[in-house]
Amino acid sequence: MTKNLKIIRLQNAIILLILIFSSAACATNYPDVNRFYDSAHHWYDIHDDDRMIEPIKNQERYDRNQVSQIADNIVLFQKYNGGWAKNYDMRAILTPEQKARVSDGKNRTNTTFDNGATHTQLSYLAEAYTISKKEEYIDAFLKGMDFVLSAQYDNGGFPQFYPDTSNYRKHITFNDGAMIGIMNLLLNIVNRNESYTFIPEEYYSRIDAAYANGIDCILKSQIEEDGIKTAWCQQHDHITLEPQGARTFEPAAICNGESSGIVEFLMRIKNPTPDIKLAVTSAVKWFESSALTGFRTEFVEAPKEEYIYHTSTRDRIIVEDPDAPRIWARFYELGTHVPLFCRRDGKIVYSMEEVERERREGYGWYHYAPERVLEIFPEWLKKTNIK
Repeated sequence: MTKNLKIIRLQNAIILLILIFSSAACATNYPDVNRFYDSAHHWYDIHDDDRMIEPIKNQERYDRNQVSQIADNIVLFQKYNGGWAKNYDMRAILTPEQKARVSDGKNRTNTTFDNGATHTQLSYLAEAYTISKKEEYIDAFLKGMDFVLSAQYDNGGFPQFYPDTSNYRKHITFNDGAMIGIMNLLLNIVNRNESYTFIPEEYYSRIDAAYANGIDCILKSQIEEDGIKTAWCQQHDHITLEPQGARTFEPAAICNGESSGIVEFLMRIKNPTPDIKLAVTSAVKWFESSALTGFRTEFVEAPKEEYIYHTSTRDRIIVEDPDAPRIWARFYELGTHVPLFCRRDGKIVYSMEEVERERREGYGWYHYAPERVLEIFPEWLKKTNIK
Protein backbone atom coordinates (compact mmCIF):
# COMPACT_ATOMS: atom_id res chain seq x y z
CA MET A 1 0.00 0.00 0.00
CA THR A 2 2.83 2.36 0.91
CA LYS A 3 4.63 1.49 -2.32
CA ASN A 4 1.49 2.18 -4.36
CA LEU A 5 1.03 5.49 -2.56
CA LYS A 6 4.57 6.50 -3.43
CA ILE A 7 3.94 5.57 -7.07
CA ILE A 8 0.73 7.62 -7.13
CA ARG A 9 2.48 10.58 -5.58
CA LEU A 10 5.31 10.29 -8.09
CA GLN A 11 2.81 10.13 -10.96
CA ASN A 12 0.98 13.18 -9.62
CA ALA A 13 4.26 15.05 -9.31
CA ILE A 14 5.15 14.20 -12.91
CA ILE A 15 1.72 15.35 -14.10
CA LEU A 16 2.12 18.59 -12.15
CA LEU A 17 5.52 19.22 -13.71
CA ILE A 18 4.10 18.57 -17.16
CA LEU A 19 1.29 21.04 -16.52
CA ILE A 20 3.75 23.65 -15.24
CA PHE A 21 6.06 23.31 -18.21
CA SER A 22 3.12 23.22 -20.63
CA SER A 23 1.76 26.45 -19.13
CA ALA A 24 5.17 28.07 -19.39
CA ALA A 25 5.49 26.96 -23.00
CA CYS A 26 2.06 28.36 -23.82
CA ALA A 27 2.89 31.63 -22.08
CA THR A 28 5.90 32.11 -24.29
CA ASN A 29 3.59 32.11 -27.31
CA TYR A 30 2.01 35.37 -26.23
CA PRO A 31 3.51 38.46 -27.89
CA ASP A 32 6.18 40.12 -25.78
CA VAL A 33 4.80 43.23 -24.08
CA ASN A 34 8.22 44.57 -23.09
CA ARG A 35 8.33 46.34 -26.45
CA PHE A 36 5.96 48.93 -24.95
CA TYR A 37 8.07 49.63 -21.86
CA ASP A 38 9.62 52.90 -23.04
CA SER A 39 6.35 54.61 -23.94
CA ALA A 40 4.57 53.26 -20.86
CA HIS A 41 7.38 54.44 -18.60
CA HIS A 42 7.08 57.95 -20.03
CA TRP A 43 3.30 57.93 -19.54
CA TYR A 44 3.47 56.96 -15.89
CA ASP A 45 6.69 58.68 -14.80
CA ILE A 46 7.28 61.76 -16.97
CA HIS A 47 5.17 64.93 -16.94
CA ASP A 48 3.82 66.04 -20.32
CA ASP A 49 1.23 68.78 -20.84
CA ASP A 50 0.61 67.73 -24.46
CA ARG A 51 -1.02 64.37 -23.73
CA MET A 52 -4.60 63.43 -24.55
CA ILE A 53 -5.02 61.50 -21.31
CA GLU A 54 -3.17 61.05 -18.03
CA PRO A 55 -2.95 57.79 -16.10
CA ILE A 56 -5.32 57.49 -13.19
CA LYS A 57 -4.15 56.35 -9.76
CA ASN A 58 -3.45 52.60 -9.73
CA GLN A 59 -4.34 52.30 -13.42
CA GLU A 60 -5.05 48.64 -14.10
CA ARG A 61 -3.26 46.86 -16.94
CA TYR A 62 -4.03 43.90 -19.17
CA ASP A 63 -1.99 40.74 -18.63
CA ARG A 64 0.22 39.62 -21.49
CA ASN A 65 -2.18 36.76 -22.26
CA GLN A 66 -5.00 39.24 -22.97
CA VAL A 67 -3.77 39.69 -26.51
CA SER A 68 -7.00 40.88 -28.14
CA GLN A 69 -7.61 43.49 -25.46
CA ILE A 70 -4.10 44.91 -25.92
CA ALA A 71 -4.47 44.83 -29.71
CA ASP A 72 -7.84 46.57 -29.43
CA ASN A 73 -6.13 49.29 -27.41
CA ILE A 74 -3.54 49.64 -30.17
CA VAL A 75 -6.26 50.07 -32.80
CA LEU A 76 -7.95 52.67 -30.60
CA PHE A 77 -4.74 54.67 -30.23
CA GLN A 78 -3.99 54.58 -33.99
CA LYS A 79 -4.37 57.98 -35.65
CA TYR A 80 -6.31 58.57 -38.83
CA ASN A 81 -3.03 58.96 -40.73
CA GLY A 82 -1.99 55.42 -39.73
CA GLY A 83 0.69 56.20 -37.14
CA TRP A 84 0.78 56.42 -33.36
CA ALA A 85 1.73 59.08 -30.83
CA LYS A 86 4.30 58.25 -28.18
CA ASN A 87 4.21 57.85 -24.41
CA TYR A 88 1.05 55.91 -23.67
CA ASP A 89 0.63 52.44 -22.18
CA MET A 90 -0.87 49.99 -24.68
CA ARG A 91 -1.67 47.65 -21.77
CA ALA A 92 -3.68 50.17 -19.77
CA ILE A 93 -7.28 49.24 -19.02
CA LEU A 94 -8.79 52.56 -20.02
CA THR A 95 -11.84 54.13 -18.44
CA PRO A 96 -14.75 55.12 -20.72
CA GLU A 97 -13.67 58.76 -20.35
CA GLN A 98 -10.09 57.93 -21.35
CA LYS A 99 -11.29 55.94 -24.37
CA ALA A 100 -13.48 58.84 -25.49
CA ARG A 101 -10.56 61.29 -25.31
CA VAL A 102 -8.27 58.95 -27.21
CA SER A 103 -10.91 58.52 -29.90
CA ASP A 104 -11.43 62.28 -30.13
CA GLY A 105 -7.68 62.74 -30.70
CA LYS A 106 -7.40 60.46 -33.72
CA ASN A 107 -7.15 63.41 -36.10
CA ARG A 108 -4.01 64.78 -34.42
CA THR A 109 -0.81 64.36 -36.43
CA ASN A 110 1.68 64.04 -33.56
CA THR A 111 2.67 60.65 -34.94
CA THR A 112 6.22 59.47 -34.39
CA PHE A 113 8.74 56.61 -34.22
CA ASP A 114 10.23 57.94 -30.99
CA ASN A 115 10.18 55.91 -27.76
CA GLY A 116 9.08 52.80 -29.62
CA ALA A 117 5.99 54.36 -31.17
CA THR A 118 4.44 52.93 -34.35
CA HIS A 119 6.87 50.09 -35.11
CA THR A 120 6.07 48.32 -31.81
CA GLN A 121 2.33 48.65 -32.37
CA LEU A 122 2.71 47.25 -35.87
CA SER A 123 4.77 44.24 -34.81
CA TYR A 124 2.29 43.49 -32.03
CA LEU A 125 -0.71 43.73 -34.35
CA ALA A 126 0.93 41.25 -36.72
CA GLU A 127 1.52 38.77 -33.92
CA ALA A 128 -1.95 39.37 -32.47
CA TYR A 129 -3.53 38.57 -35.84
CA THR A 130 -1.71 35.23 -36.05
CA ILE A 131 -3.36 34.33 -32.73
CA SER A 132 -6.85 35.87 -33.03
CA LYS A 133 -7.38 36.07 -36.81
CA LYS A 134 -9.33 39.31 -36.29
CA GLU A 135 -9.45 41.02 -39.68
CA GLU A 136 -9.45 44.51 -38.16
CA TYR A 137 -5.85 43.94 -37.08
CA ILE A 138 -4.84 43.43 -40.72
CA ASP A 139 -6.57 46.66 -41.70
CA ALA A 140 -4.83 48.58 -38.92
CA PHE A 141 -1.47 47.01 -39.78
CA LEU A 142 -1.66 47.87 -43.46
CA LYS A 143 -2.78 51.40 -42.67
CA GLY A 144 0.23 51.71 -40.38
CA MET A 145 2.56 50.24 -42.98
CA ASP A 146 1.35 52.83 -45.50
CA PHE A 147 2.22 55.48 -42.92
CA VAL A 148 5.73 54.05 -42.43
CA LEU A 149 6.45 53.87 -46.15
CA SER A 150 5.22 57.42 -46.72
CA ALA A 151 7.47 58.73 -43.92
CA GLN A 152 10.72 57.45 -45.45
CA TYR A 153 13.02 59.97 -47.11
CA ASP A 154 14.28 59.35 -50.64
CA ASN A 155 17.73 58.63 -49.18
CA GLY A 156 16.28 55.81 -47.04
CA GLY A 157 16.24 57.55 -43.66
CA PHE A 158 13.31 57.96 -41.30
CA PRO A 159 12.58 61.13 -39.30
CA GLN A 160 11.76 61.16 -35.61
CA PHE A 161 8.25 62.51 -36.28
CA TYR A 162 6.05 62.46 -39.36
CA PRO A 163 4.38 64.47 -40.86
CA ASP A 164 5.57 67.13 -38.36
CA THR A 165 9.23 67.50 -39.33
CA SER A 166 9.85 70.83 -37.61
CA ASN A 167 13.13 71.57 -35.83
CA TYR A 168 15.16 68.42 -35.00
CA ARG A 169 12.14 66.18 -35.63
CA LYS A 170 13.18 66.10 -39.28
CA HIS A 171 16.56 64.49 -38.58
CA ILE A 172 17.16 60.85 -39.41
CA THR A 173 16.87 59.49 -35.89
CA PHE A 174 18.67 56.51 -34.39
CA ASN A 175 18.05 57.77 -30.85
CA ASP A 176 15.76 55.52 -28.77
CA GLY A 177 15.82 52.94 -31.56
CA ALA A 178 13.55 54.96 -33.85
CA MET A 179 14.92 54.09 -37.28
CA ILE A 180 16.34 50.73 -36.22
CA GLY A 181 12.96 49.75 -34.79
CA ILE A 182 11.46 50.35 -38.22
CA MET A 183 14.31 48.54 -39.95
CA ASN A 184 13.93 45.48 -37.73
CA LEU A 185 10.24 45.41 -38.62
CA LEU A 186 11.03 45.67 -42.32
CA LEU A 187 13.71 42.96 -42.02
CA ASN A 188 11.21 40.56 -40.47
CA ILE A 189 8.85 41.19 -43.36
CA VAL A 190 11.60 40.90 -45.98
CA ASN A 191 12.62 37.58 -44.41
CA ARG A 192 8.97 36.45 -44.74
CA ASN A 193 8.64 35.90 -40.99
CA GLU A 194 5.62 33.70 -40.26
CA SER A 195 3.89 36.50 -38.33
CA TYR A 196 3.66 38.57 -41.53
CA THR A 197 2.35 36.05 -44.05
CA PHE A 198 -0.99 37.86 -44.17
CA ILE A 199 0.54 40.86 -45.97
CA PRO A 200 -0.86 41.22 -49.52
CA GLU A 201 1.64 40.44 -52.26
CA GLU A 202 1.45 43.97 -53.71
CA TYR A 203 3.05 45.36 -50.55
CA TYR A 204 6.24 43.34 -50.79
CA SER A 205 7.90 45.25 -53.62
CA ARG A 206 7.43 48.53 -51.72
CA ILE A 207 8.66 47.05 -48.45
CA ASP A 208 11.66 45.36 -50.08
CA ALA A 209 12.63 48.68 -51.68
CA ALA A 210 12.19 50.60 -48.42
CA TYR A 211 14.35 48.07 -46.60
CA ALA A 212 17.16 48.21 -49.18
CA ASN A 213 17.01 52.01 -49.19
CA GLY A 214 17.22 52.05 -45.39
CA ILE A 215 20.33 49.85 -45.41
CA ASP A 216 21.97 52.21 -47.87
CA CYS A 217 21.22 55.18 -45.61
CA ILE A 218 22.66 53.43 -42.55
CA LEU A 219 25.91 52.59 -44.35
CA LYS A 220 26.31 56.09 -45.76
CA SER A 221 25.62 57.69 -42.36
CA GLN A 222 28.45 55.91 -40.54
CA ILE A 223 30.84 58.60 -39.31
CA GLU A 224 34.22 58.51 -41.06
CA GLU A 225 37.26 60.46 -39.88
CA ASP A 226 40.59 60.48 -41.71
CA GLY A 227 39.40 57.60 -43.86
CA ILE A 228 38.47 55.44 -40.85
CA LYS A 229 34.87 54.46 -40.15
CA THR A 230 33.79 54.77 -36.52
CA ALA A 231 30.11 54.59 -35.49
CA TRP A 232 26.98 56.76 -35.72
CA CYS A 233 25.43 59.83 -34.14
CA GLN A 234 22.02 59.77 -32.42
CA GLN A 235 20.65 61.72 -35.36
CA HIS A 236 21.85 62.68 -38.82
CA ASP A 237 20.89 65.45 -41.23
CA HIS A 238 17.99 64.36 -43.42
CA ILE A 239 19.79 65.61 -46.54
CA THR A 240 23.57 65.59 -46.00
CA LEU A 241 23.58 62.66 -43.51
CA GLU A 242 26.05 64.60 -41.33
CA PRO A 243 25.82 64.18 -37.52
CA GLN A 244 23.35 66.58 -35.91
CA GLY A 245 22.37 67.63 -32.40
CA ALA A 246 18.81 67.42 -31.16
CA ARG A 247 17.67 68.57 -27.72
CA THR A 248 19.90 71.12 -26.00
CA PHE A 249 21.71 68.40 -24.05
CA GLU A 250 22.17 66.15 -27.10
CA PRO A 251 25.10 67.46 -29.19
CA ALA A 252 26.36 66.04 -32.46
CA ALA A 253 28.78 63.30 -31.41
CA ILE A 254 29.71 59.65 -31.85
CA CYS A 255 27.10 57.74 -29.87
CA ASN A 256 27.84 54.16 -28.87
CA GLY A 257 24.43 53.31 -27.45
CA GLU A 258 22.51 53.92 -30.66
CA SER A 259 25.41 52.53 -32.68
CA SER A 260 25.21 49.25 -30.78
CA GLY A 261 21.59 48.86 -31.86
CA ILE A 262 22.57 49.62 -35.44
CA VAL A 263 25.36 47.03 -35.42
CA GLU A 264 23.14 44.35 -33.86
CA PHE A 265 20.63 45.00 -36.62
CA LEU A 266 23.29 44.73 -39.33
CA MET A 267 24.48 41.47 -37.81
CA ARG A 268 20.98 40.03 -38.23
CA ILE A 269 21.23 40.30 -42.00
CA LYS A 270 21.74 37.04 -43.83
CA ASN A 271 24.54 36.98 -46.41
CA PRO A 272 25.81 40.51 -45.61
CA THR A 273 27.46 42.46 -48.40
CA PRO A 274 31.12 43.56 -48.16
CA ASP A 275 29.92 47.08 -47.24
CA ILE A 276 27.85 45.71 -44.35
CA LYS A 277 30.77 43.60 -43.16
CA LEU A 278 33.04 46.66 -43.23
CA ALA A 279 30.51 48.73 -41.31
CA VAL A 280 30.25 46.10 -38.57
CA THR A 281 33.96 45.37 -38.20
CA SER A 282 34.78 49.09 -38.18
CA ALA A 283 32.21 49.81 -35.49
CA VAL A 284 33.49 46.93 -33.37
CA LYS A 285 37.02 48.33 -33.54
CA TRP A 286 35.62 51.69 -32.44
CA PHE A 287 33.78 50.08 -29.51
CA GLU A 288 36.96 48.36 -28.39
CA SER A 289 39.06 51.52 -28.61
CA SER A 290 36.50 53.78 -26.91
CA ALA A 291 35.87 51.60 -23.84
CA LEU A 292 36.58 53.17 -20.44
CA THR A 293 37.77 51.40 -17.29
CA GLY A 294 38.42 51.96 -13.61
CA PHE A 295 35.04 53.30 -12.49
CA ARG A 296 31.30 52.75 -12.38
CA THR A 297 28.26 54.94 -11.78
CA GLU A 298 25.68 54.48 -9.06
CA PHE A 299 22.62 56.21 -7.68
CA VAL A 300 22.59 57.69 -4.19
CA GLU A 301 19.76 59.16 -2.14
CA ALA A 302 19.31 62.91 -2.42
CA PRO A 303 16.81 65.51 -1.21
CA LYS A 304 13.51 65.42 -3.10
CA GLU A 305 13.40 67.81 -6.03
CA GLU A 306 10.51 68.69 -8.34
CA TYR A 307 11.56 69.29 -11.94
CA ILE A 308 9.53 70.24 -14.99
CA TYR A 309 9.33 66.69 -16.31
CA HIS A 310 9.86 64.47 -13.27
CA THR A 311 10.37 64.23 -9.51
CA SER A 312 13.70 63.00 -8.15
CA THR A 313 14.88 61.62 -4.81
CA ARG A 314 18.31 60.51 -6.02
CA ASP A 315 21.53 61.61 -7.67
CA ARG A 316 24.10 59.81 -9.80
CA ILE A 317 27.80 59.72 -8.92
CA ILE A 318 31.07 58.31 -10.27
CA VAL A 319 32.71 55.64 -8.11
CA GLU A 320 36.34 54.68 -8.71
CA ASP A 321 36.56 50.90 -8.99
CA PRO A 322 39.53 49.10 -10.57
CA ASP A 323 37.45 45.90 -10.82
CA ALA A 324 34.49 47.50 -12.58
CA PRO A 325 33.64 46.17 -16.04
CA ARG A 326 34.46 48.36 -18.99
CA ILE A 327 31.94 51.07 -19.67
CA TRP A 328 31.20 53.56 -22.46
CA ALA A 329 30.22 57.22 -22.50
CA ARG A 330 27.04 58.21 -24.28
CA PHE A 331 28.78 60.93 -26.32
CA TYR A 332 32.29 61.10 -27.79
CA GLU A 333 33.41 64.39 -29.25
CA LEU A 334 33.82 64.42 -33.00
CA GLY A 335 37.49 64.61 -33.95
CA THR A 336 39.01 64.37 -30.44
CA HIS A 337 36.99 61.30 -29.30
CA VAL A 338 36.95 62.68 -25.76
CA PRO A 339 33.83 61.78 -23.71
CA LEU A 340 31.59 64.82 -23.44
CA PHE A 341 28.52 65.82 -21.49
CA CYS A 342 26.00 68.58 -21.82
CA ARG A 343 23.87 70.71 -19.55
CA ARG A 344 20.21 71.38 -20.32
CA ASP A 345 21.16 74.93 -21.36
CA GLY A 346 23.37 73.45 -24.11
CA LYS A 347 26.74 74.09 -22.48
CA ILE A 348 29.19 71.28 -23.25
CA VAL A 349 31.29 70.04 -20.31
CA TYR A 350 33.76 67.19 -19.95
CA SER A 351 32.68 65.45 -16.76
CA MET A 352 29.35 64.18 -15.49
CA GLU A 353 29.86 66.08 -12.23
CA GLU A 354 29.58 69.37 -14.14
CA VAL A 355 26.08 68.51 -15.35
CA GLU A 356 23.24 69.84 -13.20
CA ARG A 357 21.53 67.25 -11.02
CA GLU A 358 18.30 67.16 -13.06
CA ARG A 359 20.18 65.96 -16.16
CA ARG A 360 22.89 64.09 -14.26
CA GLU A 361 20.27 61.85 -12.68
CA GLY A 362 17.68 61.91 -15.47
CA TYR A 363 19.81 61.00 -18.49
CA GLY A 364 22.00 58.00 -19.30
CA TRP A 365 25.53 59.42 -19.63
CA TYR A 366 27.24 56.03 -19.41
CA HIS A 367 26.15 52.58 -20.51
CA TYR A 368 27.26 49.04 -21.38
CA ALA A 369 25.47 48.59 -24.73
CA PRO A 370 28.59 47.77 -26.83
CA GLU A 371 29.38 44.79 -24.57
CA ARG A 372 26.53 42.81 -26.10
CA VAL A 373 27.91 43.48 -29.60
CA LEU A 374 31.43 42.46 -28.59
CA GLU A 375 30.07 39.23 -27.08
CA ILE A 376 28.30 38.08 -30.23
CA PHE A 377 30.85 39.46 -32.70
CA PRO A 378 33.15 36.36 -32.77
CA GLU A 379 30.25 34.09 -33.70
CA TRP A 380 29.14 36.56 -36.37
CA LEU A 381 32.68 36.49 -37.81
CA LYS A 382 32.53 32.71 -38.12
CA LYS A 383 29.16 32.83 -39.87
CA THR A 384 30.32 35.47 -42.35
CA ASN A 385 33.72 33.82 -42.98
CA ILE A 386 35.68 37.00 -42.31
CA LYS A 387 39.33 36.34 -41.59
